[in-house]
Amino acid sequence: MKKSRGTSLALTSDYKQFVTDLKSRIASARLSAGRHVNRELVLLYWDIGQGIVERQKTLGWGESVVELVATDLKHAFPDMQGFSPQNVWRMRQLFLDHSSDEFLSQAVRELPKSNKHQFLRQPVADSPSDAGNRKSEVLSQAVRELVAAVPWGHHANALAKLTAPAARLWYLRATASFGWSRNVLLNQIKAGAYERAVTEKKTHNFDLALPEHFAEQAEEMLKSSYNLEFLGLQRAVRERELEDRLISRLQAFLLELGYGFCFVGRQHRLVLGKKEYFIDLLFYHRFLKALVAFELKLGPFEPEFAGKMDFYLNLLNDTERAPSDQPSIGIILCAEKDDVEVEYALRTKANPIGVAAYTLQSKLPGELKGRLPTAKQLADIVRLEMEGGR
Repeated sequence: MKKSRGTSLALTSDYKQFVTDLKSRIASARLSAGRHVNRELVLLYWDIGQGIVERQKTLGWGESVVELVATDLKHAFPDMQGFSPQNVWRMRQLFLDHSSDEFLSQAVRELPKSNKHQFLRQPVADSPSDAGNRKSEVLSQAVRELVAAVPWGHHANALAKLTAPAARLWYLRATASFGWSRNVLLNQIKAGAYERAVTEKKTHNFDLALPEHFAEQAEEMLKSSYNLEFLGLQRAVRERELEDRLISRLQAFLLELGYGFCFVGRQHRLVLGKKEYFIDLLFYHRFLKALVAFELKLGPFEPEFAGKMDFYLNLLNDTERAPSDQPSIGIILCAEKDDVEVEYALRTKANPIGVAAYTLQSKLPGELKGRLPTAKQLADIVRLEMEGGR
């Protein structure tokens, strides 16, 4: 009889919701515990590396101390992983990489922009020398905490390979902010995300349409250009086929977009009165807490694209945006763009819109040179497809 009651209880909606909530809470607790363990592990490795470096400077210890420390720690803690000579060398390098004058100078310029490091603006002592020491200590602590926010495997297998302090700081902040996995981080480095971020201008109106703190996060999410070489296109395609290719290679596309994007759907239907409209690709960004709509254009950017996206975002905000969500964001992906034209097109738009170009091939194969249609011809194909498909 008890078994029967238990079985019937398991079928009720209240019980199912109760178990769903428990699963979510357990998953959250496991994630939080994992992050705490990771933070403490990285801080431990930082302290080990710092201790070795400082004693090498003050006591004149040679490089052999690294091997000796590794042997002694492994003997004292045989059940713990991570005390191989190679890993202890990495601990030493971790401290050196993030305590060098060049890296700290870069951090002075970059970290105060982040809301996660408010303590950088704490008051300091009255004495100039004390003030300088205090600022140096606070900066070092800020860097240490930022480093601890990124898993050790990311440091050892990806970030350690970066030689430029500015690039290391950029990937460090991005990983900490968006929770990039190791594979995502490696993919971003391989794709030159930092180089694209600092050398190519991003075109958007986020600073006008969003609160300052959210505009900064949205700006970090947007890329100036997107590399779609993974589609393997060897001929001209129509807009819908480009969309089909992206969906079939969704995992690769998500890696190119960056961590945090969750796919909602393609040709997402919006209704206004008796009319219906369709967004090419719709995503939800877990960290921004916002819907992100993508429109794909085979031709160059046209000002009317911005008006259409602004219209879509108004509909999204009124019909599908959750009460706790941030304003929806629109991204127009096109074959090419004129930054001045984009700036004028976005100036009067109330919704946050970004415009980015994409590349299908970094180098055009010889057999295709002179055989692909022009941007105007591609744009005409898009218009015909749109007229015939909807």
